[in-house]
Amino acid sequence: MTHTEISYATPTQLTDALKRYRNIFAFIGLVFLVLTGAGYAIEGAQTFMRAYLVGFWMWFGASAGCLGILMIQYLTGGAWGIMIRRPLEAGAKTLFVMMFFFLPLLIFSKDLYVWTTPAGLADPVIVAKNLYLNIPFLWGRWAIYLVFFLTFTFLLRKWSVEEDETKSMAVSSKLETLSAPGVFFFFMFMTFCCVDYMMTLEPHWYSTVYGFMLIIGGGLSALSAMIIGVVLLAQYEPFKHLLTQKHLHDLGKLLLAFTMLWAYLNFSQLLITWSGNLPEEIIWYIKRWNGGWGIVATILWLGHFVLPFLLLLSQPLKKNPKTIMAIAIYLIAIHIVDVFFLVEPNFQKWDNVHFTMSWLDITAPLGFGGLWLALFFGNLNDRPLLPLGAPDLQKALNHGRHH
Repeated sequence: MTHTEISYATPTQLTDALKRYRNIFAFIGLVFLVLTGAGYAIEGAQTFMRAYLVGFWMWFGASAGCLGILMIQYLTGGAWGIMIRRPLEAGAKTLFVMMFFFLPLLIFSKDLYVWTTPAGLADPVIVAKNLYLNIPFLWGRWAIYLVFFLTFTFLLRKWSVEEDETKSMAVSSKLETLSAPGVFFFFMFMTFCCVDYMMTLEPHWYSTVYGFMLIIGGGLSALSAMIIGVVLLAQYEPFKHLLTQKHLHDLGKLLLAFTMLWAYLNFSQLLITWSGNLPEEIIWYIKRWNGGWGIVATILWLGHFVLPFLLLLSQPLKKNPKTIMAIAIYLIAIHIVDVFFLVEPNFQKWDNVHFTMSWLDITAPLGFGGLWLALFFGNLNDRPLLPLGAPDLQKALNHGRHH
């Protein structure tokens, strides 16, 4: 037994590589976040806050997605999840930092959310919704999200350490038992969170599928980041010999499922809105189809669904570490465009729509992305890279080895 455990130990070469990745991304994150901060003085508060929301939401979605997928993995089992369990934990642990980046959205809410301004409060439609749309309750909900995300992330990591040390089935079943209500609360709180910070940018408009649509987008970013993580890890021992083509193929299939679900939810929302044709519902699409925004919509339709869908149908592309990693990097990049498309058009008048983009819409996602990846690689370094106490570890490692 000791021999097997020694062979799973993280070699110094890999530890150094993870530190190097962490430092590189920390530098990139710092440079772009400083640039974004400077944009506050140059471009003004509202342009800054809009870009801040784009950058922050993109990477907060990835953090939350890691926690959601981790809990789903505990519930469903499966070899695909054992290989990315540590990276998922490292991604979820970034929530300890990301949750506090909500504070500028709460403190400077008047620059983003019209319903927090005197003009908004004079609007009868907004007044009718003030039981939910009010600042004290917004702070209160943030506190609830904070407690949920941090408690569940903390417990899942703590028990996962215990599982490694004790190899006890009791701890493994504790992880499973926690994940069952965890997944339910995750979807519930994330839906409210999507409504609070994204849907209320357009306080007259509503959609019942919106929260789920955004959650799946975050899951897509999270899974893409995990694939990039394991392919980078597979350049070194022990992953070099442990990661099989079958593992990558499974992750690729999951990525395909997320891509299809993202498209399905977007299309469902469009179809229902189109067939209803109600003034308060179509305003969202009017702003996104006119004044140059239609081009962005087309780019998303082709680039976020058609292209990745066709690529991910191919088995050889999913099994090849280089191509699946390239697809994952591409999906993260195109998903930033999706978040930008969800945020920016809300700030335009529906009868005078024109495409606008600030340089901050590039620096903010890069800044948050650098910070997120620095935290991710830093978190990866403080644990063995495989869940050594997981009951189905051996089964997962043999996955795809015998034909």
